[in-house]
Amino acid sequence: MDLLRNLGSAAVSSLVQKSGLNLPFTLGEKNTYFEGRTIWTLHDATKRDDGSAVSVFVFNANQPPRKNLLPFAKNALRKLRTVRHPDVLKFIDAVENDSMVYIMTERVTPLGQAIRDKSGAGREDWIIWGLQRISTALAFVNDSCVSTHGNVRQDSIFVSPSGEWKLGGFELLSSIKDDSAVLYTLGSLLPDANRFTSPEVKRGGWSTLKELQPSAADSFSLGLLIYTVFNPDEGLPPTANPPHPPPTPASRGNIPNTIFNMYKGLLIPTASVRLSPAAFLEAGMSQTGSGFFASNPYVRICTGLDQFNVSNEAEKNVLLRTLREASPNLPPEFASHRVLPTLVSALDFGATAQAILPIVLQLGVHAPPSHYSSIVLAPVTKLFASPDRGTRMALLEHLPQYIDKLDNKTVTDKVWPHLQTGFADTIAVIREATVKSIGLLYPKLNDRIMNNDLLRHLAKMQMDPEAAIRTNTCILLGRIAPALGYNTKKKVLVPAFARSLKDPFVHARVAGIMAFMATIDCFDAEDAATKVIPCISSTLIDREKLVRDQAFKAVELFVKKLETHAASMPETALNADGQPNTILPVSSQNAIVNSAAGAAGALAGWAMSSLGKKLAPGDLQSNMAPLSADRPASAPPPMNGSSSTSSSMAGPSHTTLSPTPSTLSSPAFSSNLGKPRGMQLGATKRTNPVDAWASSDLLDSTDNTDDWGAFSSVPASKASVPSASPSAADDLMELFDDWSPFANPPSSAPPVSANSSFGFDGTGFSTPVLTPTPMKPLSTPVLNPTPVNRMSSIAAPLNSPGSLPPPMVPIPVDKATELARRKEERKQRIAMLKEQKKQSAVRP
Repeated sequence: MDLLRNLGSAAVSSLVQKSGLNLPFTLGEKNTYFEGRTIWTLHDATKRDDGSAVSVFVFNANQPPRKNLLPFAKNALRKLRTVRHPDVLKFIDAVENDSMVYIMTERVTPLGQAIRDKSGAGREDWIIWGLQRISTALAFVNDSCVSTHGNVRQDSIFVSPSGEWKLGGFELLSSIKDDSAVLYTLGSLLPDANRFTSPEVKRGGWSTLKELQPSAADSFSLGLLIYTVFNPDEGLPPTANPPHPPPTPASRGNIPNTIFNMYKGLLIPTASVRLSPAAFLEAGMSQTGSGFFASNPYVRICTGLDQFNVSNEAEKNVLLRTLREASPNLPPEFASHRVLPTLVSALDFGATAQAILPIVLQLGVHAPPSHYSSIVLAPVTKLFASPDRGTRMALLEHLPQYIDKLDNKTVTDKVWPHLQTGFADTIAVIREATVKSIGLLYPKLNDRIMNNDLLRHLAKMQMDPEAAIRTNTCILLGRIAPALGYNTKKKVLVPAFARSLKDPFVHARVAGIMAFMATIDCFDAEDAATKVIPCISSTLIDREKLVRDQAFKAVELFVKKLETHAASMPETALNADGQPNTILPVSSQNAIVNSAAGAAGALAGWAMSSLGKKLAPGDLQSNMAPLSADRPASAPPPMNGSSSTSSSMAGPSHTTLSPTPSTLSSPAFSSNLGKPRGMQLGATKRTNPVDAWASSDLLDSTDNTDDWGAFSSVPASKASVPSASPSAADDLMELFDDWSPFANPPSSAPPVSANSSFGFDGTGFSTPVLTPTPMKPLSTPVLNPTPVNRMSSIAAPLNSPGSLPPPMVPIPVDKATELARRKEERKQRIAMLKEQKKQSAVRP
């Protein structure tokens, strides 16, 4: 069969080349089903202008038996050009000469072939809908055009890609006002025309139609068509032949009962009382009685679609409800080519877009894959620019249905710019839906958006007033973590999850712990030991059992990871000469600490002694002193309410310690102590992992206008010591829950507990402790490399008369003790002055 089709196409192409015609199409395969049924040969073709699919009807009069049929082909072309109706075969272009006629129409399939291939429960409804379309077309030809078709039969009807029936076969179509029309003069020459004609034509010839209504012959042919389409294998009914007996219930075959009575009226032998196509259509569309057309789902849908733009809201809602109910049973071709184009064109109206969009996506699955982008994706993507909240919400809710069809470029260029506005929406539902949508969209976002723009928005979402949004943001961060850049993961994940651990909403804290567990592969052993476990440890004593249980599981998981890593480490860090590779700050650190209290004291002593060795005298400043004017841009701003007791005297400046117990007890902190302003809070970014959420290289270092500080608007808190009461957790959140390096840092860190582990709380990596254990004051918390003895400072004036005592380093004592000390010093000074006066008086 393929060989015959190819030979036929080759023969036609050869004839076209010989004729010298310039065809606006490229002929394809020939339809073998249609071969020999009419005077035409049907070809699938492609339009040269735009490559669209078309059908071409070819008539070749070069063969002697077909030369007499040329007038029919010419008449069909002439009438098809002038008769335009939605239910008539759509004419596109034509080429003709003395022997060849080419008619290019929309892509169609012969009705007989479509019925043969049609199956399923909706076949009867589809046929009834088709008959309604043909009845509408015949009513138009008979009444509006005042013409007779004269060739109504199955081979004159074609099916479009949408499944709609189209009336063709205009070989005999003639106006009753034309006495020399083809219908009256040459009607009998058309092959098989007499088989489908009316009884009066069979008795008196085609000329008898001049005295009858234009619909007389077409009505009888329509009745025969009804029988044929419902009984495709039965041939014509007995009524078609003389003496034309009336149809009986036994002879109706598969014709539905609702149509049978009207069907009998079309086959009445007397033309004057025969039912016309217009009357048949009116009876079918009646809202009372049988109403076999009005009750048809296809008819209802098409009628609603045709009038959609002029319908009121109630009528639109009825149509949309009908579409939702019937969509599972609609033929794919009808849904994609008939329903979708109308609904897509209606998406531009914001008021109904939110109701139409779900149906468009539901029916879009029937669209051909090659056309899905143009039919569905293009208009849907355009809707992201709509300001209507209902439309945006519908887009986000149904994102799973079309996200797989979107390419990365479309998401980055057309979807993301409009989608990100949802993060700042004033409606919480929109913000939450926007956060959830990122879980589907992030694989299609580029690195710049993933590691910069998206994280900026998520930083704001973790401070959202809605607890559910904060929780979902943490869950989202855990999901997208593997897709982030290496540096971004190291600097963002710990502070982001740590913030969730301090959230007052219990499920947000659970989400933070589970996010740590889900992203365990994103942390190396060092980060797990120094950052992750300290952060999680504070939740081991959370007020909620759900949080505590999850925290213990998380710690166990990370400890196992560290155990595996520790097993692969060498037993010692000594080199080949037996010397350590690194020298510890003080010799006491070489000894093994056997108790937790000893570990805390050793860490504190090590931190204090190393400060004096690494900080230059000119760099020693008060940790409560405000930043000077030449403060580097990377350092955080000073705390509101902070105080300073720094001296302005000449010579080396001495650091004045606040009464707050020292927290500099971690070896990790000493790596940055040699930097300028090393004692300022927040001057070292690596001290607190929460600050790393924003101080990563994911931000543009030259862009200071759009940094994390823009999203952190928490006012600076006054310096305070964390309380041991349960209510202290909220204050600690304000002190430590800041992602931005430009936000105000806490005035003081929590005190080191005697039971704290190595690096916990002292490094700033941990979350606040609810029950801190006060640490005893250090014996000599002096940061000057050369400690000043108090008594020698007081006795100095005795050996140097007239000189003032050198500046002294205050001791962290309470106010009463300090007043007593100053009073005692004043007494001693007065006593010295009196003694000097006496000695000067005794001298000669």
